[in-house]
Amino acid sequence: MNNLDLLTAITVFVLSVLVGIEVISKVPATLHTPLMSGSNSVHGIVVIGAMLIAAGSHTWLGYALAFVAMVFGAMNVVGGYAVTDRMLEMFKARPDDTQKQRKAEV
Repeated sequence: MNNLDLLTAITVFVLSVLVGIEVISKVPATLHTPLMSGSNSVHGIVVIGAMLIAAGSHTWLGYALAFVAMVFGAMNVVGGYAVTDRMLEMFKARPDDTQKQRKAEV
């Protein structure tokens, strides 16, 4: 990797951080948790990228970094689905409520 490639990679990283901060700061607080819990599944791409890094690595440092990336990416995917499931549970009708509604209709 030459200096130009490194500079390009750092530039893309810095710009993506700035764009991400700008986009997230514009999201209202009431929408932030639902959007983030659903978008955490995008971290599956991180897991695939870590697998590609592990496949191309020939040093213990590369394997260690790939392993850490896979662990964090997998935790984020599982956590995103867990939070989404908990949020969807809040919108389901409770069995007691449906029985009360049926009695009230009669």
